[in-house]
Amino acid sequence: MAEALTIARPYAQAAFKFASEQGMLKEWSDMLGLLAVIADDDAIQDVIDSPHMTEQQLADVFISVGGEYLNEKCANFIRVLAANRRLALLPEISTLYEIKRRDAEGSVQAELVSAYPATEAQQAEIIASLQKRLGLDVTLTCSTDASLLGGAIIRAGDLVIDGSVRGKLDRLGAALNH
Repeated sequence: MAEALTIARPYAQAAFKFASEQGMLKEWSDMLGLLAVIADDDAIQDVIDSPHMTEQQLADVFISVGGEYLNEKCANFIRVLAANRRLALLPEISTLYEIKRRDAEGSVQAELVSAYPATEAQQAEIIASLQKRLGLDVTLTCSTDASLLGGAIIRAGDLVIDGSVRGKLDRLGAALNH
């Protein structure tokens, strides 16, 4: 994964720079998100991995599937990715682009994973705390994971707060082993 992110980073930076210069951050975000979904499809993965497909054919597949949702500059971006056999990296490129976009817009996407569903009041408190700590607008997505046993894990950018019972037990076990 780290290698894929390393390879994807220059493409995400180039897309972000172009979109920023054109004032099209949201549009490119939407297009890259769509392309990431296309690249994640199992049938498309088979096409990407096929040794019988030329670079042009691969680009044409993505451009035709994306259809009217892609502009000509994005189609050119796809052609560059196809020429370098990097179409499989579109999910990583999209993720890195979103991080750069949120940084530029002064916002962050946070994730709350809890053992039990969080109430709206709890979510609002977490958002307020993260906004105060990070100095950024926070958008929170929530999910549940019963294997946490209790508590929650919060991820926002590079910040990870593990207040789960499972995490505490893991840390206790590691401390006892040392």
